[in-house]
Amino acid sequence: MDNRFKYFMTSNKFYMLIIALMILLIFISGDIWMGMALLAMYGVLVYYSTKTVDFKKDEWQKFVEDFSLKLDSATRNTLANLPFPMAIVEISGNILWYNRNFSEMLDEKDAMWMNINTISKSINLKHAISGKKSIFRDIAIEGRYYDIYVSIVDDVSKEIGGMGKVMLLYFHDTTTSHDIVRDAESEKYAIMLMEIDNYDDVMKSTEEEQKPLLIAEMEKTVNSYGAALNGMLKKYSNSKYVLCVQNKYIDFEIERKFEILDNIREINMGNAFPVTMSIGIGQEGDSPFENEKYALSAKELALGRGGDQVVIKAGDKLQFFGGRSKEVAKRTRVRARVIAHALLDLINDSSKVFIMGHMNADLDCIGAGVGLYSIIKQLGKECYIVQDSINSSIKPMMEKLKQDPKYEDAFIDVNRTFELMDSTSLLILVDVNNKGYIQNYRITELSKRVVIIDHHRKSKDFIGKAVLSYIEPYASSTSELVTEMIQYMVEKPPLTKTEAEALMIGIFIDTKGFLFKTGVRTFEAASFLRKHGADTMDVKKLFSDDLNAYLQRAEIIKTAKLVDGIAIAVSPPGIEDMVLAAQAADELLNISGIQASFVFVKIGEEILLSCRSTGDINVQLIAEMLGGGGHMTMAGAKFTGITIEEAIVKLKEAIEKEKREVDFNESNTTKGR
Repeated sequence: MDNRFKYFMTSNKFYMLIIALMILLIFISGDIWMGMALLAMYGVLVYYSTKTVDFKKDEWQKFVEDFSLKLDSATRNTLANLPFPMAIVEISGNILWYNRNFSEMLDEKDAMWMNINTISKSINLKHAISGKKSIFRDIAIEGRYYDIYVSIVDDVSKEIGGMGKVMLLYFHDTTTSHDIVRDAESEKYAIMLMEIDNYDDVMKSTEEEQKPLLIAEMEKTVNSYGAALNGMLKKYSNSKYVLCVQNKYIDFEIERKFEILDNIREINMGNAFPVTMSIGIGQEGDSPFENEKYALSAKELALGRGGDQVVIKAGDKLQFFGGRSKEVAKRTRVRARVIAHALLDLINDSSKVFIMGHMNADLDCIGAGVGLYSIIKQLGKECYIVQDSINSSIKPMMEKLKQDPKYEDAFIDVNRTFELMDSTSLLILVDVNNKGYIQNYRITELSKRVVIIDHHRKSKDFIGKAVLSYIEPYASSTSELVTEMIQYMVEKPPLTKTEAEALMIGIFIDTKGFLFKTGVRTFEAASFLRKHGADTMDVKKLFSDDLNAYLQRAEIIKTAKLVDGIAIAVSPPGIEDMVLAAQAADELLNISGIQASFVFVKIGEEILLSCRSTGDINVQLIAEMLGGGGHMTMAGAKFTGITIEEAIVKLKEAIEKEKREVDFNESNTTKGR
């Protein structure tokens, strides 16, 4: 039936269908005469309903056509000669009447019976009906901007069938003021803080006679960039710059994906390491001082995500660009020593220390927690590791730890944590910096002092309340970071063989057997643990699979679909284990031709995704598009309220978007050459 008459047909169709089915049942039961009588009555009812609908349709059409005639002369003239567009719509959004200016606003299109949301999806009439909103501001229609005022008229047409509420929409053209505001915003100044990430390493890797040329080339590239943006550039240290530039040039740079990142990376004056830069941009602050604070926060986030990228912070909004190069391991341990001493002071100043990791704890999370627990107990402080559940991947390690009397009361659940925690307690988060992945975020909220030790790149959902934050994306694992720190916290750390193995297995798992993300400091940490009794064969036994786990992992791998070097697999029903999904994703990378693997598993109402890569594809950026995060080669995401099929569609869209970004950057790099 024509859409315009649907308001006459509410539940009638349903009732008519029920009656028809009942008559059919009477015929089937064998009562032919009763059925014939009811069928005749049903025919009369259908005829009556049809005539009623036709009558109401004619009456409504007549009402619309004579609407202005039913009003008094003053009102009629007002509606006819309004200097701005106006429309009458029903509560579903269908347009019932409009004036000449409204038609001109739509370039003379016929809008009768069109739904208002086809003109703009920003007009939410449900909010108007509920009283939440009576004005919709800055709505874009046909290249212009309007403030839309909504007036609800009750029971305007009871005499023709009880139409009930209709709405009057008045459109006020605000294009001029919108353009003035937009131009004013574009003329405002943003603050850009620029830092060469690896200045010291690059200089050390360059021959002495080439260093002046390298410095001159970096200066030239940065100065040319500042001049191209008509900005005020000031260098305030060997590797740091501040650039004050108008917002319109930031918009221009967003379109070009900040080519400065590629230009600075292409500098080659005999340096063994490529030069990379991180940029933090502050916008929309009430003052230059506030923009500078935003820029500093954005730059710290860029550095915390591994560098070689741009982060824009406009109030609470964050945008990320770049971040596609691999992290370069830092050879110096200066920061590890500084953080270790600062953590030592915090521990000594606390009544109790709680160590907590992420949901679905892995061996790196447990290893880092055990390493810290050992040293904190050595310092004579009351310490606990918060661990609510034990999954299959950490079970062997947990059983081995609990055989040691030292760990008899070390592990507590969340409820016990709430009972023991006080205002002077210290919470140390290991292997996590994202609010959505903490084992229990309420504990973090209640803690007055929080320390973060992690090797994952920062995400936009990172925890901002930490009094001490040690996030190093270059590191292979959190266990590596902890192994370095404990050497500065106490002289000759008294690690037991089991504790050394817990840290070693954390490094071993996250590096896939020292194959991924291993630097000089990774092997130095492993060497230290080996001296304290960590046996590689015992470590291997701790994560050996039983036959059932091996077969289940094989079942997941069997579902993999391969397209352009990317494998996507789904854990079959009955296999609800995130660890197995992650292991399957790792194992898929061992297959020739696979550059990245993605494995879905549904656990309860949640769909979890494990992402792995050989390094050619940045799975962290793909995971972030899906609300997750992680590393360039190892990441994850979580979905709720959708099916696995819908999640796969979202993943494919994110992969295609990342491919387009890579192609865009490569084409620009080629043009630059």
